[in-house]
Amino acid sequence: MSESPALTEVESYGVERIPDADRSATPFDLFRVAFGGANTFATCVLGAFPILFGLSFWQGLAATLLGVLGGSLILAPLAVFGPCNGTNNAVSSSAHLGVHGRIVGSFLSLLTAIAFFSISVWSSGDALVGGAHRLMGVPQNDGVFALAYGVFGALVLTVCVYGFRFMLFVNKIAVVAASTLFVLGFFAFVGDFDPGYQGMFPSASAAGFWPAFIGSALIVLSNPVSFGAFLGDWARYIPADTSRRKVVAAAFASQIATVLPFFFGLATASIIAKKAAPYMDAGAPNYVGGLLAISPGWYFLPVCLLALIGGLSTGTTSLYGTGLDFSSVFTRFSRVQATLFVGVLSIGFIFLGRFAANLSQSISTFATLIITCTAPWMIIMVLGYVTRRGWYDLDSLQVFNRRQRGGRYWFHHGWNWRGMGAWLTAAVLALLFVNVPGQFVGPCGDLVDGADISLPVGLATASLLYLALLWLFPEPREVYGPEGPRLVRASDAPVPPITTEAGAPVPAVAEGA
Repeated sequence: MSESPALTEVESYGVERIPDADRSATPFDLFRVAFGGANTFATCVLGAFPILFGLSFWQGLAATLLGVLGGSLILAPLAVFGPCNGTNNAVSSSAHLGVHGRIVGSFLSLLTAIAFFSISVWSSGDALVGGAHRLMGVPQNDGVFALAYGVFGALVLTVCVYGFRFMLFVNKIAVVAASTLFVLGFFAFVGDFDPGYQGMFPSASAAGFWPAFIGSALIVLSNPVSFGAFLGDWARYIPADTSRRKVVAAAFASQIATVLPFFFGLATASIIAKKAAPYMDAGAPNYVGGLLAISPGWYFLPVCLLALIGGLSTGTTSLYGTGLDFSSVFTRFSRVQATLFVGVLSIGFIFLGRFAANLSQSISTFATLIITCTAPWMIIMVLGYVTRRGWYDLDSLQVFNRRQRGGRYWFHHGWNWRGMGAWLTAAVLALLFVNVPGQFVGPCGDLVDGADISLPVGLATASLLYLALLWLFPEPREVYGPEGPRLVRASDAPVPPITTEAGAPVPAVAEGA
């Protein structure tokens, strides 16, 4: 194994397979990056939604734990693709959606990153400016907020340009620092905290309780699920022979650990609802403003530090993967060029959404809708991994990136209609059943007494339809490797050889993993 490059050395790898000699990351590194990216103010904002929806503290805690556990279980298996294939998850999805169908994962990754990057920058910027105002009298106006957002954006972009090693270094510090500051918050708010906060629903039988409970759980669940398209970006540096159980366990533990910021958001939101209720107005919620309103003076500096650390950590984990994905779709861009392009585009969206279009209050709904479409894609990836017994042709995965044609994953002109059909059907059906109280209700959102069943509908449809299509319309035997398929059938259909766009044959580089 070669010596790890210096932190200040710009990462040269894009989505091509990382050579074994350059893979020096560990499952614990994956834990630190994934947890660090979620251990922030943005997660606290999501944690405040159960109170915003009217739940009591204990009802909100139950919804939070359910959402974190469910999301962690959905997310964790997605960690295996990085070590297995040495590339990101969007490229790995070529095996199940087709050489061209893999752009679905890249598109979902882009939307998810912009949404959560925006939530992170807005919440952290607002907290930083608000804390500085209370601590040092810094004025609160559009110019100061713009400066804070711009500083966050520039710092995040710098880290992402340097690449994975620098991002890992930042998150090593962020995990410890942010966790310490959240624990310090316990002492700041313990005197005002009342676990008996009642909310709007005295019992589970109260009208409107279940829509609020399920909606809260789904918003919490959206946080771990949002990492699905990104796990491979970080896990690809883990050696291929690393235990898959350890990799999955690291991804699972990284999201279970987010109970800390979620609990902080939930507990402080219950205090805000009692002591500064206007900040929890469902029509125009302002969790960060409410937090500053109830904070003791000595906690303003920790709030500023949390804002700075959290904004940097979440921003880098979101933007790094998006730049990587963009370079894989538009192959004329290097990873650095794609990162700069997407970074500038995302920062522009942040300014437009905050100052021109007032999108900051609706971005959480946007994130929920994206996750509703991402979850079926994730389940197809996991089922595909199971049916393939974890075997992939590494050369065929790179056909799109090399501007080639053919290979095991070419299917029908680069599209695998089995995976694409299952994903599209599941995503559309799930969107019809979305019901986020007071924000977005799909055409079928009120069919089950107002409860949001979009995620179960999406996951169940994707699972059943994908397996049914694989059984009824078998894929070529060659896509399954030497041990053959698991749970499904295979056909003897031929697989076209890999050729250049001009039709010249290309010698195989790798046969499988």
